Amino acid sequence: MYMDYQELNYQTNESERQLWAVSAFPALMRKVYVWMTLALVITGFTAYAVATNQALTNIIFANPAIVWILFGAELLIVFSLSAAIEKLSLPVSTLMFVLYSVINGIVFSSIFYAYTMSSIATVFFITAGTFGAMSVFGYFTNTSLTSWGKILIMALIGIIIASVVNLFVKSSGLEVILSYLGVAVFVGLTAYDTQKIKHMFLQAPDAGEHMQKYALLGALTLYLDFINLFIYLLRIFGRRE
Repeated sequence: MYMDYQELNYQTNESERQLWAVSAFPALMRKVYVWMTLALVITGFTAYAVATNQALTNIIFANPAIVWILFGAELLIVFSLSAAIEKLSLPVSTLMFVLYSVINGIVFSSIFYAYTMSSIATVFFITAGTFGAMSVFGYFTNTSLTSWGKILIMALIGIIIASVVNLFVKSSGLEVILSYLGVAVFVGLTAYDTQKIKHMFLQAPDAGEHMQKYALLGALTLYLDFINLFIYLLRIFGRRE
């Protein structure tokens, strides 16, 4: 059958593109989970290091301004990475990601004073198991979880608003309800975000720097899911000091 050079060249390029996409997908997904795990390790070590340094802890948490600056820095980094990922280089994006992990570790050091070490460890493993199961579900399910996204985001906004209100109301009952709702929301978001990241990288043309920046963004998304799930589970199962 006759086939001109242009058509043959197009089919060859398309085959090469598909081959690159297939090889890029596992590499990018590995980077997502490696970077996410690295961020959790950095956060954990930073939190423990700060918590065991009494002088440093006193300086940070005795001054409300420092705490607010830390929270502000976290929000700034997350929004900057999300909004400017196309403009940022991979080294700068990675540095910001690591910096966020460190700052989050400093903030998280306070939990060592609020909860017992054994309950923190127990809840961490519960979180890891729950997160792992839902991430596997999101990765392998053939059911589209797109419809979950809007519902879960709306529920999360509701939880945030209710949590702010509860700062003034100080209702222990409402706090318990919000904790269980928070667990449900981030369990769902873990599956939803995993599937979203998977579908994005199935379309990836290669595993170059541009797509690696999105792998970093995917790692940040799952890291935030894990951290928030851990916080809400800790409120439910953690034993107070």
